[in-house]
Amino acid sequence: MDSTCQNNGGGVVLFPAGKYLVEPVVFTVDARDRESYCVLGAWLGPFCTEVKGFYDHSRLGIMHKSPPPFWPVTLRLDFVTNSKIHDITSINSKNVHINLFASHDITIQNITVSAPGDSPHTDGIHIGTSHHIEILDSMIDTGDDCISFSFVSNKIKISGVHCGPGHGISIGSLGKGAGDDVSFVDIRNCTFVGTTNGVRVKTWAPSQPGTVSHLTVEYVGIDKVDNPIIIDQQYCPARSCSTTESSRVQIQDVKFSNIWGSSTTQSAITLKCSQTNPCQKIEMRDINLAYNGPEGPAHSACTNADVVTYGQQQPHPCTEKIELLYPSIFD
Repeated sequence: MDSTCQNNGGGVVLFPAGKYLVEPVVFTVDARDRESYCVLGAWLGPFCTEVKGFYDHSRLGIMHKSPPPFWPVTLRLDFVTNSKIHDITSINSKNVHINLFASHDITIQNITVSAPGDSPHTDGIHIGTSHHIEILDSMIDTGDDCISFSFVSNKIKISGVHCGPGHGISIGSLGKGAGDDVSFVDIRNCTFVGTTNGVRVKTWAPSQPGTVSHLTVEYVGIDKVDNPIIIDQQYCPARSCSTTESSRVQIQDVKFSNIWGSSTTQSAITLKCSQTNPCQKIEMRDINLAYNGPEGPAHSACTNADVVTYGQQQPHPCTEKIELLYPSIFD
């Protein structure tokens, strides 16, 4: 297989239709200046699939037997450029399903990711140190984030993604190291059903300096989501962080537009920003989020956030500092 993928003329690795029980497999591909295709059939694990240095137009397919203990592990795409990953299904990974690292100009389209809603650390797609990434027209059901971002990721487009169950789309957590920057992320035409969060930004406190900027979220449908819109700059899942120190990650130029649906809690909008680096230029436009529980209608809660609003606003927006009366949101 390696000799085929490294052949100077390029090549095709084809596994015919069928089911295969395999030991761990690593594909190391160096296809600069030529096209290579790897088309995988239905595999039964345990196995490891790792792709490094995959260039030009790449086609990968994974199917896997369910239920456990026959779980696959992460499909890693490290140092991948100018590639398209499409029409694949990943079922019941025991960690992140697809991990992008140090990659750019990648399109991921028409994929299906499925894991139980209570399975830990099963992010659908994780993006780190990558740019010019498109994730389109896909179904992602997990026990963790549907899509997550870590440090130095920018120019990301997400469109036509259905998320649920799972923790929603998460930018962060950021601030563990200096220079955690995520920028120019566009999320639109997506749906969240039965998730913990819709779109979330989370940073540690205390933290190293970093930025989240030019985030646009629009035309998003929400159905029975616990926290449809949330910024949490006191993120601390271990509950052992300082309660007196603030996040040093600056969040600015964030737009939430045309977001509608239902929240399972009163807290439809939570903007819990840093005291030392308040959120700047947060725009809310045409928001319609309802809660029908016994406590009363949905509400917004903000602290240290500069918010401007346009159009319909349900719940009533918080455009000035309001003390939060409930704890931070944890994984």
